[in-house]
Amino acid sequence: MKLNIRKYAALMACACGLTITSCTGDLDVTPINPQQTQVANDDALFNKLYATFSLTGQQGNAGKPDIPSNVMDNEGFTQYYRMQWYLTEFTSDEAAWTWSGNDNLQGLMYNKYTANEGFALGLYYRLYFDITLCNSYINDIGKDPQRLAEARFIRAYNYASVLDIFGAGPFCTKVSSDNAVYYNRQQLFDYVESELLDIEDKMADPGRNTYGRADKVAVWLLLSRLYLNAEVYTGNERNGDAMIYANKVLNNGYYHLNFDGATNPITGEKYSAYQMLFLADNNSNGAQYEAILPVLQDGITTRTDGGTQLLIQASYDNKNDNMETDVPSGTNRSWGKCLQIKGKLVDQFFKGAKAPETGSIATMTAAANDDRALFYSKGYKQYITEVDQLDNGFASVKFRNVRSDGARTSAIDYVDTDLPLMRMAEAYLTYAEASVRKFGPNSDADSKLRVLRDRAHAAPLNNATLDDICAEWAREFWFEGRRRMDLIRFNKFAGQSDYKWEFMGGEVKGTSFPSFRKVFAIPQADLSNNPNLKQNEGYN
Repeated sequence: MKLNIRKYAALMACACGLTITSCTGDLDVTPINPQQTQVANDDALFNKLYATFSLTGQQGNAGKPDIPSNVMDNEGFTQYYRMQWYLTEFTSDEAAWTWSGNDNLQGLMYNKYTANEGFALGLYYRLYFDITLCNSYINDIGKDPQRLAEARFIRAYNYASVLDIFGAGPFCTKVSSDNAVYYNRQQLFDYVESELLDIEDKMADPGRNTYGRADKVAVWLLLSRLYLNAEVYTGNERNGDAMIYANKVLNNGYYHLNFDGATNPITGEKYSAYQMLFLADNNSNGAQYEAILPVLQDGITTRTDGGTQLLIQASYDNKNDNMETDVPSGTNRSWGKCLQIKGKLVDQFFKGAKAPETGSIATMTAAANDDRALFYSKGYKQYITEVDQLDNGFASVKFRNVRSDGARTSAIDYVDTDLPLMRMAEAYLTYAEASVRKFGPNSDADSKLRVLRDRAHAAPLNNATLDDICAEWAREFWFEGRRRMDLIRFNKFAGQSDYKWEFMGGEVKGTSFPSFRKVFAIPQADLSNNPNLKQNEGYN
């Protein structure tokens, strides 16, 4: 049976009435009783597993939250992608936040986050809520083998986030009243790897599942990501394995890069093939074949203040009349350009040259010789010197709630633009990077990079070095919530002083910060409630 995942918001509201606690054990809600057999609506709870990537509760963007208010008083701060994005983008060379009054955001941007980091807390409880939900479905509710494999994939994806962001943490695969055991980074790596390998053949074949659900290719891509970062996680490189699984993705026979642009028949605006990935009809304009795991958003049925809602509404400036005229967002609820682009990201396209101060995407991308330079600069400065000034930093027009076919979106206060959580381009870059790490600069790696750069109308890279590839990760995936991971892998994050960006380490021009901040702290409340846990080094 193929479910219409786009309608999971309606289904999830009847997800059996279970109130599920994190396996960490300190959420003050009524837990699943591990001594009782759970009775649940399989369809609704299965859909809820996918909904946890986007939604925060049982009632739109606020009300009836999954994570109770005594843990996080702002429901939006428990949205998986929003918190993961905050921790990976604000700490890096890509994104800044306009409002300087939030101590937690300043802590992220200045790389001075502590054991009391609030946004890390929100993500931590989201991850373990989702893991516990998966545990309940897998052990007590699910019957269909393929659905069970997908639930195990979602659980593994959440544990992979724990592995990357926290490095260690509580571990459980069943709902229990006992304290969860502690897993270090090697143990988490081994678990995620073994789980993905075990479910690989149980997942749907490429392209045989409903849009929005995972299949074999999602497993292969997550494995390739795991192996590419293996040296960071475990001290042992697995670049050969990263190449093997990236190659499986590249040769999957169904998913492929989108090379087709479009012209809006109503406005006449031209969209490049790259832009098509981030528009409101990216589920049907050809970009859907590039999205290996999209997080579905709909302005009516999946209202959230995270995901592409955040990336669109927080990027547009309601005080700049030119911006909506030049590059319409397709919304009416701009948050006032809270998100800004750091000048270091612009440098990845312009290599130190001054970017044009223009409202035209065509002018900006032509000057960069790269279709991916989707920046709006009219009225703004390229470099950020004060975090609370609107004219510091360019604005992103990468994500928009407009359709390439000119049709109306379902709403303008919430967006229809699906979030490409996993997409094909990652496999090209993973293969290229792993190949250069294993063999040095080579033509095979160059050929993989050339496919992406041809799509963006950018000049090819010859004998690409690791520094070239690090920059290419930024150009292809900027603002997609992965930059911290990449900088760590290239030794351009914590514990070094050669690579700098605005406000790195708390200084305007950037300075080094301690290497222990490559991971975030385990929340103190969980340490107090579970004596099995250990705090990450540096946060004691």
